[in-house]
Amino acid sequence: MHISVSLRILGILLMLFSSTMLIPLGTALVAEDDTAAGFLSALGITFFAGLAIWVPVMNARHELRIRDGFLITSLFWTVLGLFGALPFALTNSLNLTTTEAIFESISGLTTTGATVIVGLDSLPSSILIYRQLLQWMGGIGIIVVAVAVLPMLGIGGMQLYKAETPGPSKDRKLTPRITETAKALATVYITLTVVCAVAYWAAGMTEFDAIAHALSTVAIGGFSTHDASMGYFDSNAILMICSLFMYISAINFGLHFIFWRRRSIAPYRKDSETRFFSSVLLICIAITCAYLIVSKTLDPTDSVVHGIFQAVSITTTTGFATQDFAQWPSFLPVMLLMFSFMGGCVGSTGGGMKAMRLMLIYKQGVRELKQLVHPNAIIPLKVGRRRVEASVVSAVWSFFAVYTTSFIVIMLVLMATGLDFTTAFSAVAASINNLGPGLGEVAANYASISDTAKAILCFAMLLGRLEVFTLLVLFTPMFWRI
Repeated sequence: MHISVSLRILGILLMLFSSTMLIPLGTALVAEDDTAAGFLSALGITFFAGLAIWVPVMNARHELRIRDGFLITSLFWTVLGLFGALPFALTNSLNLTTTEAIFESISGLTTTGATVIVGLDSLPSSILIYRQLLQWMGGIGIIVVAVAVLPMLGIGGMQLYKAETPGPSKDRKLTPRITETAKALATVYITLTVVCAVAYWAAGMTEFDAIAHALSTVAIGGFSTHDASMGYFDSNAILMICSLFMYISAINFGLHFIFWRRRSIAPYRKDSETRFFSSVLLICIAITCAYLIVSKTLDPTDSVVHGIFQAVSITTTTGFATQDFAQWPSFLPVMLLMFSFMGGCVGSTGGGMKAMRLMLIYKQGVRELKQLVHPNAIIPLKVGRRRVEASVVSAVWSFFAVYTTSFIVIMLVLMATGLDFTTAFSAVAASINNLGPGLGEVAANYASISDTAKAILCFAMLLGRLEVFTLLVLFTPMFWRI
C-alpha cells in the first residue's frame, strides 16, 4: 500500500473541496450576514490543510492498488465530512457543538438528510445553500466512485452487474477510460439538476428554492430550506415533479448515460434491476395510497398525492416530507421505513442495500423453493438471460449478513445511550440507509438526542454510504500489513 499516493490524492481533494465554500461565502457577502467570516476561515483552513498534506508527497507516483482504493474512498467522505463541518462550527448563531457540526456535515455529504438544526426558515441563505451543496457534492461523488472507481477495485454494488446484460460492469465501462466515464456521469448529473431546478421554478418555487431543492433532489439527499420540507410549498405540481426526479435519480446513472447516448428507453426496459425496483416501488405506493384512503386519514386526492410522494421519498431514501408520516395510522410508518432498506439501484445516488442485491436474494429464495420440489433438477439462477455466478450470490449474502449484524450492534449501542427501541431502531435504519427522518424522538430532527448518539450515527451514515465492507476493511489488521 502506498500511503504517499493516498495522501497526495487526499490533499488535492481537500483543496478542491475548499472551493465548495466560495458560493456560500459570496452569498454571505451579498446578504451581509454574520456567516462570511466563518466561511472565509473554513475555506482557508481547508485549502491550506490540503496544501500541507499535498506538498510533501506531490511527486509520489505509484500505481494505485486495491488497498489504496479502499483507503482513498473511505477518506473521501470521512475527512471531507470533518472539514465540511467547519462552517457550521464557526458560525456562532447556529450554536452547534463540535459533534453536531460534524453530524450535519456528514449527513449532507453522505446524502442522508438527517439534521440537528431547528428553525431552517430563519437561517441565513449562505448556510442553507451550503447544506444543499454538501449533498450535491456527495451525490456526484457517490456516482463517480460507485460506477467508475469501485468496479476497478473489485468491490461495491457495481460488481453485481457482472450478472446483468445492459448497463456497466467491471469488465465493460461506459467509456474506454475511467476519466471519460466520470465526465460522462457528471454531465448527466449536472443536466438532471438543471432540468429539475427549471421544473421547480416553473411550478412556482423562487429561484433560490428551486436551485436549492434541485441540488438535494437529484442527490437524493432530503435537505430542505424550510422546516416543513416540501410541505412548505403546498403544491401538488411541485410534489409530482419532485417524485419524478427522485425516481429518476434512484435509477443507475449508467443507464441514464446510455439513454443519453442512444436516445432510447430500451436500456431501462431491458434492465432487470430497474424493473424490479419499479415494481417494488409501485407496490409500496399502492399500499400507502390505499390505506390512507381506507383509513380516511386524508381525502382521496391528498391520499394519492401525498401517498405517492411519501412512498417515493422514503423508498428512494431521499427523506423529503410533506406531512409527519410518523403519525400516519397503523403499520404505514414502519412499512415505509422497511422499504427504505432497498433504497435505490446500484450506481444511483440512493442509499440502502440496493435493489440488485434484494432482487438476487429474492431470486435465490424462489430457486431454493423450486429445488425442494425438484431436488434432482439443475435450476440455474438467472438475471435477464445471463446466469449468475455462485460467487456473486455468495457476495450478496455476505453483504446482507454483515449489514444486518452491523445494524443490530449499532442499534444496541444506541439503546445503551438511553434511547428507546423505536427511536434507536429507526435512527439506525435512517442513518445506515442514508434516509434521514426516523420515528420516535428523531421523527422531525436529531437535535434532542445526545452527542454520543449523534457520533454513533455519524459512523452508521458513513458505513451505509460506503457499502459496509469499504469502511470495515480498514479495521482489520491484515489491511495494514505490508
